[in-house]
Amino acid sequence: MTRVEALQAEADKLSDSDRTRLLEHLVERLEQDPEVEAAWADLAASRQDDLAAGRVAPVPMDAALARLQSRFPG
Repeated sequence: MTRVEALQAEADKLSDSDRTRLLEHLVERLEQDPEVEAAWADLAASRQDDLAAGRVAPVPMDAALARLQSRFPG
């Protein structure tokens, strides 16, 4: 058994809340590309500005999910 497999087996023994905490910990430690993070921040700010200025209309969550499910079934 590899070290990763052993860690996976140990993680499987954790409670749901502990696995969630472990997952959050691991995701936080993934390397992040500052340029990609800056691009996402710029895009989010631009979309927020569009909403605030009325250039686009918000889409209710149910409608957005329905669109995604029809586009990506399964």
